[in-house]
Amino acid sequence: MPDYKLIASQVASLAEIDRDFVPVLSNAAALLYEGLERINWAGFYLLDRGSLLVGPFQGRVACVRIAIGKGVCGTAVQEGKPLRVEDVHAFPGHIACDSASRSEIVLPIRSGGQIVGVLDIDSPEKGRFTEEDQQGLAQVVKALEESTDFSRLRME
Repeated sequence: MPDYKLIASQVASLAEIDRDFVPVLSNAAALLYEGLERINWAGFYLLDRGSLLVGPFQGRVACVRIAIGKGVCGTAVQEGKPLRVEDVHAFPGHIACDSASRSEIVLPIRSGGQIVGVLDIDSPEKGRFTEEDQQGLAQVVKALEESTDFSRLRME
């Protein structure tokens, strides 16, 4: 099991250098990609003028924009809660950015009480993510929410 507490503390430490979302999320994506096993994508989608725009990530080429309510990421934003999907091919409206991905976990990120984006992690392994992963990643998201400046996002 990954040391999510350590990853969260590393994210918070990196934000002490510069709180801007670009460097913080870039380094967070790298920490998660290197720290988690059996994944093929780790990164962020950020709210931008009414849809989700790909943000810093590690892994294969990604979808550029995702509509709110579409796919796992857009649905997590619409519902305002984390989604853990055992088999993305069975998820209604799944967007196949990478056909090798089989399972996915998405957690909304909030700033000032509103959702500003999501943490998205994919795996080529069906059923890869557990409740323990979700709880651990929630610690990472909390560290991001507490330490990152999202004020430059184009929310409107």
